[in-house]
Amino acid sequence: MREAITSLHPSSWRAAIEEDGTRRPGAFVAEVTKLIDLRRWPEGSRVIVRKEHPHPGAQLSLFDTIQGFRHTAFICAPRDAREKERRPMAVLELRHRQHARVEDRIRQCKAAGLKNLPCDEAEENDAWTECALAAADLVCWSKLICFADDDSLARCEIAAFRYKILHMAARITRSGRVVRLRPDRAWFWAKALALGFARLRAAFA
Repeated sequence: MREAITSLHPSSWRAAIEEDGTRRPGAFVAEVTKLIDLRRWPEGSRVIVRKEHPHPGAQLSLFDTIQGFRHTAFICAPRDAREKERRPMAVLELRHRQHARVEDRIRQCKAAGLKNLPCDEAEENDAWTECALAAADLVCWSKLICFADDDSLARCEIAAFRYKILHMAARITRSGRVVRLRPDRAWFWAKALALGFARLRAAFA
């Protein structure tokens, strides 16, 4: 795959697109179908490669570091007769990226408790599913409202967010009929939590 990518002429790359059809900044797509052995794959299969500037914290291989882009290859096959027509590379890449987002949300929901299914009774499954989905939504909204300016918290997995923020040791105190949460000041992310609470109060003030 790396040999196929490096052998591509610069003119082979096309701009990736967003859902509204506009160009996706810093992202390009190319097809390497003719450069890969696809005899074991269904007829009409195509191999598309996306390269884009990596986001902060992305895991890069030595190959990606040298190229300066993060490369992602995927294979797609026509699902029905209508898809045997050669669709534009950018359209196929967009569809793949949208599906990847769905898989990401499923992974997040599993981390929030969905992986503990099934229970013995249908009612228990329904109740647990609602709780897991609510937990995932609360984490997403917390990241969006409270930690949007901190990439390490806004983009981290639920397990990491649980360790850094939700499991922080704190005391609940009452003074002057006011309830206060006093987190452990020695905790590395204590300041981030304090700023997050300030943003939360401002958002609903």
